Amino acid sequence: MKTFKYGKDRLTSGIALSILRGKTHAYIDKPTQKKIHASHKNVMQIAAGEDAVYGINTGFGPLCNVKISKENTSTLQKNLLLSHSVGVGNPINKDISKLMMILKVHALSKAYSGISLPVLERILWHIIEDVIPVVPEQGSVGASGDLAPLSHLFLPLLGEGKVHYQGKIKSTKTVLKKLGKQPIELPPKAGLALINGTQFIAAHAVMVVEKLHSCLAHADVIAALMIEGLLGSISPFKPNIHKVRAYKGNQHVAVRVYSMLNGSSILKSHINCDRVQDPYSLRCTPQVHGSSRNAWLHLKECVEIEINSVTDNPLVFSASETISGGNFHGQPLALPLDYACLAAAELGNISDRRSYFSLEGKQDRAPKLLLKETGLNSGFMIVQYTGAALASENKGLCFPSSADSIPTSLGQEDHVSMGSIGARKALQVCGNVEKIIGIEMLCAAQALDFKRPLKSTKVLEKVHTHIRSKISHATKDRIFGDDIEVAIDIIKSKEILDLTKNIKTDFDILFEKY
Repeated sequence: MKTFKYGKDRLTSGIALSILRGKTHAYIDKPTQKKIHASHKNVMQIAAGEDAVYGINTGFGPLCNVKISKENTSTLQKNLLLSHSVGVGNPINKDISKLMMILKVHALSKAYSGISLPVLERILWHIIEDVIPVVPEQGSVGASGDLAPLSHLFLPLLGEGKVHYQGKIKSTKTVLKKLGKQPIELPPKAGLALINGTQFIAAHAVMVVEKLHSCLAHADVIAALMIEGLLGSISPFKPNIHKVRAYKGNQHVAVRVYSMLNGSSILKSHINCDRVQDPYSLRCTPQVHGSSRNAWLHLKECVEIEINSVTDNPLVFSASETISGGNFHGQPLALPLDYACLAAAELGNISDRRSYFSLEGKQDRAPKLLLKETGLNSGFMIVQYTGAALASENKGLCFPSSADSIPTSLGQEDHVSMGSIGARKALQVCGNVEKIIGIEMLCAAQALDFKRPLKSTKVLEKVHTHIRSKISHATKDRIFGDDIEVAIDIIKSKEILDLTKNIKTDFDILFEKY
């Protein structure tokens, strides 16, 4: 098993997900423990002094000028978590809650937060024992970090709140009692260090990086399959076109699709046809998919910076230097998440356009509605309706959350990022795009069936055979909703990507690793 040192090694989205899924063992090594202890010692020294330092011996937000007595500094931290646990709505996915804890441990282990080692060890216990806090999805404006969701995330340290345990949601008190654990007391600044930060936004963003990458990779393969099924041209994918407009994403997509189409018998069968150009949804695949690739790359790079950053406040550099700043502000992720959300939606848009085009029955590309006998049969007509509904839903979700701001905390926090809302929306849009691509896959496989006995390339034939091993060719109407569900499962399983993993481009290091 691979290992990862919190606070020392560089974290990526892929490594964070590997820790989440138990494929990488993460821990705090001895040198990092010493740094954490030294940082905490600085905080305790500040707490014992007379100077007012924000969050250590003062109130929070607009109460930053209220001095707190030495004997009440621990109660201050407890009250912070209790009062800020105001989230509403459905619980976020358990995996995202767990990922939030992983990201928070890494940030706190950088040793600029003054957290004590016992607090970190309790969080690690929750991760290892899979006792994962229940976190409501709504309540953060992405300003002083994700205050409300992070408060819920760490309520169980106090014996409060609810947790996911053994497949059920249970009260923390019940689970801790069963496992023989006592609530812990938070030392000075611990509460503030726990709930200041962008881990709610960042955990969602890590999931978006993974899910959007999968959508992008599948979209290229399914587009190539559809181009074959609709007798499309390979010319728009030739390298020299994209060398004179050298966007990395465009070039990557063009090479991938060209490689999948080149040498096809279907392609050779219509090489001398009288069609001059294909519709944009076929011809402009590199430009559209490639632009979404570029947006994904930007998000990936921003996420990697964020999850290796210290985003709480104030930051403790020494006993004499504690700086109150704004590293908790979610804007650095809010903007690229909105960009990625739009990029995902566009991927779904062009996929749905290809599905629609496959039904038209024009120029003998494929029979109308993808069935030989229609009238009595509606064919794939309403299959595409579902894709259209999802594409339209995505358009409504694409309003940039970061374009909004609303003052909070009596005006102390007068500009907020709304990154938490943008993160949730981006993940939702990616989920819709998985379904849209699954629907295109159904249509593309059906269209390709009508090209027999001609064969496509080896790689696309493998993809088609795999689809047909799970979804049969349709000769008449049936419950196509069942086929759609199977198609979505194929996309989520990433089985098709395993069949196409040997297709390499010069840009794999950018677009295939996260």
